Amino acid sequence: MKILIADDDPQIVRALRITLSAKGYEVVTAPDGAQAIAAGIDHQPDIFLLDLGMPRLDGIEVIEGIRGWSQAPILVVSGRAGAADKVEALDAGADDYITKPFAVQELLARIRALTRRVPQDTTAPIAHLGDVTISLSAHSVVRAGAEGEEHIRLTPTEWQMIELLIRNPGKLVTRKTLLTSIWGTEHAEDTGYLRLYVSQLRRKLEADPSHPVHILTEPGMGYRLEGMVG
Repeated sequence: MKILIADDDPQIVRALRITLSAKGYEVVTAPDGAQAIAAGIDHQPDIFLLDLGMPRLDGIEVIEGIRGWSQAPILVVSGRAGAADKVEALDAGADDYITKPFAVQELLARIRALTRRVPQDTTAPIAHLGDVTISLSAHSVVRAGAEGEEHIRLTPTEWQMIELLIRNPGKLVTRKTLLTSIWGTEHAEDTGYLRLYVSQLRRKLEADPSHPVHILTEPGMGYRLEGMVG
C-alpha cells in the first residue's frame, strides 16, 4: 500500500514517514501543493495524506486537482480545527479529516478505515483509442496496422497529459488541472502549452488529427477523452 504525504513541515513528514514505513506502508513525500500533484501522477498512491496550509498550491486546490484524475482516498491532516475548514475540505473531495496534534494510533486507524475503501481495480489501465493501444503500466503505445504493429513514442510530458485524460475517461479535465498538474501553479494560465501538446498527441494518436474523435476540446474549459475502450 502506497501513501503520499504532502506537508511543508519536515519534522511531521519525517515522523509520519518513520511511523508508516514501520507499519509496512510505502511512503512518498512532497513539500508543497504543486509537487504533491506531480508526485501523485508519477507514483499513483493508494492514499493521500494532505496538509491544508501548503505553499504554491494550498490543500483545497490540491484536493480539487487530485479529484480531476484520481478517486484514491484523501485524508486531510491539518492544524486547522475550524468546522468551516473541515467542511470545505470534505466538499472539495477529501474522505476524512484529522486535526494536528493527533494520536498516532488514531491516524493509523483512520488510514486502515480508508484502506478498506480502496477499490481493487486501481492498477494502471490499458486504453484502446481506435487502432491505438496505450498501456500506462508498460509505458507503451502501439498502433495496429495492415503491415503490423507500429510503436509510437510519447515524451514524458505527453505521457502525463494522456494519463490524466485516460484516468478520467469521458469527463472534462480542466485547463487549470492539466497545467498545474504538469507544469505547476506558476503556469496555470499558460494555455499555449496545452494547445501545443494536445496538437502533438493528436498527431500521434488520432487517425485524422485535423478532425479528432478521441481528444476533444471543450472551448474555454479544457479537454475530454472520448471513445476509450478499457
